Parts: sequence; C-alpha cells; structure tokens
Amino acid sequence: MTNKHKIINDPVFGFLNIPNDLLYDVLQHPYVQRLNRIRQLGLSYFVYPGAMHSRFLHSIGAMHLMQEGIHSLREKGVQITDTEATGAMVAILLHDIGHGPFSHVLEHTLVDGITHEEISLMMMEQINQDLTPDNEEQIWQQRPLDEAIAIFKDEYPRHFLHQLISSQLDVDRMDYLCRDSFFCGVTEGSVASARLLKMLNVRDDKLVVELKGIYSVEKFLVARRLMYWQVYLHKTSVAAEQLLIKILSRAKKLASEGKELFCSPALHYFLYNHVTANEFSAGSEAMRQYALLDDSDVLSAIKAWITSDDRVLSLLSAAFTNRQLFRGRLLTEPLSDEEKQQMKEYYAGKCQVSIEDAEWFFVEHASTSNTYSEKDDSIDILYNDGTVRDIAGASEILDLKSLTRKPRKLYVFSYRI
Repeated sequence: MTNKHKIINDPVFGFLNIPNDLLYDVLQHPYVQRLNRIRQLGLSYFVYPGAMHSRFLHSIGAMHLMQEGIHSLREKGVQITDTEATGAMVAILLHDIGHGPFSHVLEHTLVDGITHEEISLMMMEQINQDLTPDNEEQIWQQRPLDEAIAIFKDEYPRHFLHQLISSQLDVDRMDYLCRDSFFCGVTEGSVASARLLKMLNVRDDKLVVELKGIYSVEKFLVARRLMYWQVYLHKTSVAAEQLLIKILSRAKKLASEGKELFCSPALHYFLYNHVTANEFSAGSEAMRQYALLDDSDVLSAIKAWITSDDRVLSLLSAAFTNRQLFRGRLLTEPLSDEEKQQMKEYYAGKCQVSIEDAEWFFVEHASTSNTYSEKDDSIDILYNDGTVRDIAGASEILDLKSLTRKPRKLYVFSYRI
C-alpha cells in the first residue's frame, strides 16, 4: 500500500505534514499538480529574480497554516471536528486552483466573463467527482469534498471556518505575504503568522484576535500595503503584464482573422475560440483545455512568435523575451486625444507600422489597492472584558481613513525604441 502520510520540506515554514489520505489524494490530482507549473507572482521575476516559486508551494503553505490555526483554536476550546478540519484544509489547498498562467492576465485576454474564483469552484466540483468511490459499500465516503466546497462557498453553518480561508486576516494572505517577501528578499512584507494564529479565537461564530495580538495585526496590515506597492504593483511588473496582455490580445486578433500561429493545443483552443463563462463547467472541453494550460505554453509561444511575419506581434514578442519591457511614466491626468495621436504617429514611423497598428505599442493603465475594506468581514479585536472592537477603532496607530484609502497611480506604458 502507498504511504500517504508525507512530509514536505518548505523553505519558509520548515517541515509540513500531509496528515491524511484524502489530502494526499487531492494533492496528487492533476489539477493540483498543474499549480507546480504556474508561478505564484506571475511576472514579478522580471524585477525580483528570486520570485520563481509556484502556486503549488503557496497552496501547501496555506494548508499548513490552516492546520496550525485549527490546532490553536482547539487549544482554546473551540470545537472543530476532524471532518471540519480536513474540509477546511482541502478548501484552502484548492482556493487558487483556477488560476491561469501568469495570474490574472488570462482573465483579461483569452477568456471572457469568468473569474479564476469561479473556475476554482468548478475544478473543485470535478475533483470531488473524481475522488468519489465507485464501490457501493463505501457509500458513506461519497462526495468527499462536499464539506470543503461548502466551507469555500461560505455555505457551511460555521462561518469562522470560511473566514480562515477568505477574509481580511486569512491564512491565504498570511502565507503569501511571508512567502512572497521571502523569495523576493523584501523584508518589509514579513509577518508574524505563527503569532497571529496563536492569537485567534472565535466569538459568536466569527474570528477575533485577542488584544495582545493587536500589534501583530497592525504589522500585518502595514506589511500588506508595502508589499502591494513594492512587489505586486511594482511599476516594472505592471509594465511586463501590460506587454504580455498586448501580445496575447494581438495573437487573439490574428487568430480571429484566420492566421495560423505556433502554439500548444491548449493555447490554440483559447486563441481560436471565443471562450466565455457559458463554455465552462466541470468536465467541459473548455475546462479540460484550461487544466492543460500553464506558463510554459505562453512562454514557448511568445518565443516562437519573435519570427512571426506579423510585425506587431514579432516586435512585442521579442521585447518580452529579451526583457525590453514597456517603459512606464506616471501621469497626473489621462492622456489627451492629441497626445495619443502624437504617440501613434511616433510609433507608426519608428516601428514601420500603420497608424492603426501603432496603438499596440502603448497603453494607459491605473493601479490601485486598499489595505482594508469596510465591506468585507472586519478584523475584530477581543478585549479582556469580552468586548469586541474593529481594528480600525482599536488601533492607536491606524485609523479607518488610512486603512480604507485606495491610492491610485495612473501610468502610460510604451514600447522602448
């Protein structure tokens, strides 16, 4: 018999335990193994060369933190069954399973009207079917992921389990802040995940943080803001992403005109078909092709497109492959029609393309993020007398205005001549 109780050596948290057979079987599913071939930080490696870690590594790290969080809550008397614990761990293990190559780029180019969260849920349903036993004597084991899916969708009666997966202080964020800062070498993003988990408790079916953990929460929120502007929304990373979107959009346009392009079968499916949410469902052809798509499909295609006889696609692909990324310039106001026309004329002349095709060589883009949202579950601080206050009111150094402010940066990104 196969030994399914494995230990994984993680560079961030050390030795991680795969505690039961179901979690091992989920880890071995092709949908999950695909995450090994997708970078967690997309194109951030253009800025931070160490940012080569995969979404698989993030997922098992988040699963480990979920295990630690459940253990901490149990120590404080919160009753969590083994089935609930496994369900929560499966749910966080699969929370990112619907991500396409290079994070969100695919959502803006090759598929229409469906998010990676929706695809994640469909993939979870498919895994649930695949792991359902055929033996009628094992009827009690059927649909092993039902509880995990209910927790993921926040349809399970115990809301705090969903908060551990998706909230403003969840194990997903704890892992990616620790992991991304580690691999990028950005120490400002490091958070005290172990202490945060030790400070968690439950009141009225909601997660709360004990008062002595308030400073760790403050550091967590500050670290998140710093990581967004220093890593996730770094100007060069965004420039690389906008260049990639231009390349895939151009390839999609050429495909719609009947031009044959080199690409893998999976990428060919999305380039040559208008794939919308209606085509996606568990077991559908769109889902099958999506599950075969990863970073290598896109990178190999772009490398081949350098020799394309379409000048726009060739120039943009060569720029991406050789790291001649779009140049970013911060704007105080949107470009005027006159400025756009001047840029078109400039690139038409320099790149020897038509005025219409010159539009492919520049783009306006706004980056924005917020640290804390009033619309989501609040981060609640539990006082010694049993009262509960939102972190925005409990913190001495943070206030609601600073936490919820959404700074916005407007750029024009343009091709380097």
